[in-house]
Amino acid sequence: MAELSQGAVEKALSGWTEPHLGTDLVSAGAVQDIQVDGARVTVRLMLGFPVEHYREDLAAAVSECLHAAGAESVTVEASWAVTPRQVQAALQPMESVKNIVAVASAKGGVGKSTTAANLALALAQEGARVGLLDADIYGPSQPRMMGVEGQTPQSPDNKSILPLVGHGVEVMSIGVLVKQEEAVVWRGPMVTQALTQLLNDTRWGELDYLLIDLPPGTGDIQLTLAQRVPVAGAVIVTTPQDIATLDARRGIRMFQKVKVPVLGVVENMALHVCSNCGHEEHIFGAHGGERLAEAEGVPLLGSLPLDIGIREQTDAGQPTVIAEPDGRVAALYREAALATAGRLSRQAGAGESRFPDIQVDDD
Repeated sequence: MAELSQGAVEKALSGWTEPHLGTDLVSAGAVQDIQVDGARVTVRLMLGFPVEHYREDLAAAVSECLHAAGAESVTVEASWAVTPRQVQAALQPMESVKNIVAVASAKGGVGKSTTAANLALALAQEGARVGLLDADIYGPSQPRMMGVEGQTPQSPDNKSILPLVGHGVEVMSIGVLVKQEEAVVWRGPMVTQALTQLLNDTRWGELDYLLIDLPPGTGDIQLTLAQRVPVAGAVIVTTPQDIATLDARRGIRMFQKVKVPVLGVVENMALHVCSNCGHEEHIFGAHGGERLAEAEGVPLLGSLPLDIGIREQTDAGQPTVIAEPDGRVAALYREAALATAGRLSRQAGAGESRFPDIQVDDD
C-alpha cells in the first residue's frame, strides 16, 4: 500500500465533521500533531471540551476516517483542556469560573431546570469541574433535583458561602437559604440583588463551567444577567409546540441583543413512547425545536423524549444522568452536554481581539 503523507491525513480529517464541534477537527484547531510512518498514523488531538468518556468513541471515529483514507494502523491520543471564552464587552470572566453558561427559556414548564441539572451532571461525568446556580428566586427547584434539599450551606467567614455539592456538582440556590415552604415575596430590585449575591458571595471552586438555571421570561433577572454577569454562552430550552417555540425565539433574540452567543437549542418532550404498548406519539408536535434552530441559524443540541422516568428521577434527587447512566435518555443528555461544550469551545477566547487585525501599509 502506498505511503500516506501528512497532507493526505489532514485532508481526510478535514473531510470528517466532529458532531459536537459542528466542524472538522482541523478547522477547529484540535489537531495538535500528526506522525506518519508508512501506513501507520499517529494523531494527537487537543479538544477544548471534556472528553473523558467520549475519548474512546472519538478515537474510533477518527481511526475509521483514516482507515478509509488508506491507513493500516491508527493511534489516536485525545486530550482536553477548557479555557475561558469571551464574554460581554464590558465584563471579564470570573476569577475562579472559566465559563458561565445560561440555560434559559422564555416560557415556563418546558423542562429547563431538568435540562440544566442533567447537562451539569453530564459535563461533570466527562471530567469537567462544574457548578450549578439556581437563579429562579421565586421557584427554586435545583436543591431537590440535585439531592441537596434540607442541607444548609456553611459560611466560614460570615461573608461568603460554601456551595453545597450534589453528585459531584457544586450547587447554590435561594432554596437552601430559606425554609422549604416559605414563599419569596420580593420586588424586582431585591430579586436581582439576590442573584448577584448568590453568584458573587458563593465561594465557587476552580470551575470549568458554571451553569445558571434562569427563571422563565425576559425580565429583571435576565437583564441583570446580561449587564452584570460575564456569560460566555446560552442554551435555549423549548418543547416542539408552536407557542413554546415562539417564546423560545424571543429568548434567542434577547441574548442576541445583549451580545451573548446562543450555543443552541434543546428540545424537550419531543416524542412520547407508551410504556405499555410502545406506541410513539408527538404529543406536543413534531420537529418544532429543529425548525426553530434552523430558522435562527443555531444548532439543535439535543432532542429529549417525554418520559415519566425523567420526572420521577429528578423528583427523587437523582437526575437521569445519575439514575440511569447507561440508559438511552442519559446518552441523549450527554450528547447535548458535549455539543454545548463543543460549540462553546469554538467561541473566541477571553482576551482575544473583538476586531479584525487591520494593517496599514505606507506604500
